[in-house]
Amino acid sequence: MPLSALVQGAAKHWWLVVLRGVFAIAFGALAWLWPGVTVLVLVLLWGIYALADGIVALITAFRWRDSGKPLWPLILMGLVGIAAGIVAFAAPGITAIVLLLFIAAWAVIIGVLQILTAIRLRQEIDNEWLLGLAGLVSLLFGILMIVRPGAGALAVVWIISLYAIFFGVLLVMLGFRLKGLRAA
Repeated sequence: MPLSALVQGAAKHWWLVVLRGVFAIAFGALAWLWPGVTVLVLVLLWGIYALADGIVALITAFRWRDSGKPLWPLILMGLVGIAAGIVAFAAPGITAIVLLLFIAAWAVIIGVLQILTAIRLRQEIDNEWLLGLAGLVSLLFGILMIVRPGAGALAVVWIISLYAIFFGVLLVMLGFRLKGLRAA
């Protein structure tokens, strides 16, 4: 079956998905290795991740094409990520619960947008599930953090780091799957 222009563009720029995954894994690993970090350091570390992820998502959106147009869910993901990173730098003194709710809202929005993107890709690629699963993980993580905002600071750091690592691994897997499509 011939690949659509959207899938061809995604396969051509597979490395951008892998790069997003690597950023997520790096953020998760650093947060796991430094569980006693202060809220300020966590805010700044997460801000760097959100900003980098947003920039890469925007680049990806304008390189992948759907009927000649950039992929709008990725544009929204990029803008949300950049905005989240800017807010993290502009207000680093926020409390742990506000940070948690901020990250939770970001994860819910990103999760929904990734699920929408996965649905669009599923129409083009048989049995595509990695991006949808990453979106579901983001959505569930965000909902969990909204429901239980008073969790201990150490537990929150570990949950955030595990989420970021798992999310990153899924994106890396998706990126290499897209790379395989390029050869097909």
